[in-house]
Amino acid sequence: MRSPRSFGVGGVPALSIQRRTLLKGMLGAGALAGLAGCGGGDGDGGGGGGGAVTFGSNWSDEVPKNAIAAMMKGFSGGEVSINTVDHNSFQENINNYLQGGPDDVFGWFAGYRMRFFAEQGLVGDISDVWSDIGSGFSEAMKQQSTGSDGKQYFVPLYYYPWAVFYRKSLWQERGYEPPATMDDLVALSKRMQGDGLAPIAFGDSDGWPAMGTFDYLNLRINGYDFHVELMAGEKPWNSPEVKAVFDAWRELLPYHQPDSLGRTWQEAAQSLLRKESGMYTIGMFMGQQFPEGAERDDLDFFPFPEIDPAIGTDAIEAPIDGFMMSARPRNEDDARELLRYLGTAAAGDAYLEVDPNNIGAHDDADTGGYNALQKKSQELVGAAKSISQFLDRDTRPDFASTVMIPSIQEFIRNPNDVDGLTKSIEDQKASIFGG
Repeated sequence: MRSPRSFGVGGVPALSIQRRTLLKGMLGAGALAGLAGCGGGDGDGGGGGGGAVTFGSNWSDEVPKNAIAAMMKGFSGGEVSINTVDHNSFQENINNYLQGGPDDVFGWFAGYRMRFFAEQGLVGDISDVWSDIGSGFSEAMKQQSTGSDGKQYFVPLYYYPWAVFYRKSLWQERGYEPPATMDDLVALSKRMQGDGLAPIAFGDSDGWPAMGTFDYLNLRINGYDFHVELMAGEKPWNSPEVKAVFDAWRELLPYHQPDSLGRTWQEAAQSLLRKESGMYTIGMFMGQQFPEGAERDDLDFFPFPEIDPAIGTDAIEAPIDGFMMSARPRNEDDARELLRYLGTAAAGDAYLEVDPNNIGAHDDADTGGYNALQKKSQELVGAAKSISQFLDRDTRPDFASTVMIPSIQEFIRNPNDVDGLTKSIEDQKASIFGG
């Protein structure tokens, strides 16, 4: 089934994604030893084949981990050795991993995060694979998989929107209605506090989840174009526009679950499941924390509310996940064959059958079995005018990990020094972006 998705791209660090064209350190060797130890990239160039093709997986939570295993069973080209590493450790140490002994194929993200490593020569050109699988993806999906040199480096698997999730039964019981504006959100949050709930579930011990809240506030206050330019290092972080984002967030923080820096996103999702919190700004993947059946069916969402009527709510975050090949895979022939398989609708369907918390990227993905949440997510993304990938995917990975994660966590700890915070971010940005 083909859907009206558009992921536009201009071959530049930040992507402008428009409707009708469809549409996220140094732990060192120890943290990634299990992953890198089985990989290729031995410095002697690519191998012609032999042995199992190794796959480095950052799908470490139970549901996606099982989905990856189910998908790999469908590969008939040989044995696949899956090396799974904690998602956050993988993401924070990807640069060390790729420069060490990476696996033949590994999971990663589309857009800027893909192009960044392609430009460093740390991932393999798979344009030949795209000559075989390209007819199954929209031109815009291909663009999201294309490096600055015009070659392809990425095979998309799925995408998922970020929104504000809630439990329908709790809201029906309490008579809550989805807020359309920020004023409505604040009024609802106060009401939830009066009902003994934590209004907004929140967990940022991993560093990246709070980026979604920043992104939506920035998109709603300053608009998509400003957000894109800010992520690309073209706008100052100590500007009045960015200060307005943190000021708005400071007003919302009293309604967030307290002690968020000691809580994972999974734990925050569990509080929503237990009806201890009222809503949660997070990606659709949070459905992994809800058991199949009535509780999963009880999950719903609404778009992040409007702040400026002139800007509206037509910008959506919808990251794309998929696969890449290392620059010098030990088993290159089988690695390419695996990527050809992963670029089929059958592979994507096998994954989503186990983990129905995303939307298939393939044009021929079987949407007949999509649940209500998947169908609503498709509609949300299809109606969006502009779509971002996520803060840590739309900007330089070193800036996201070394500057923005600690800066946002510092803001959560001390939200009252916005001037000092934004000056610090801008000073660090200048040293990284060189301007």
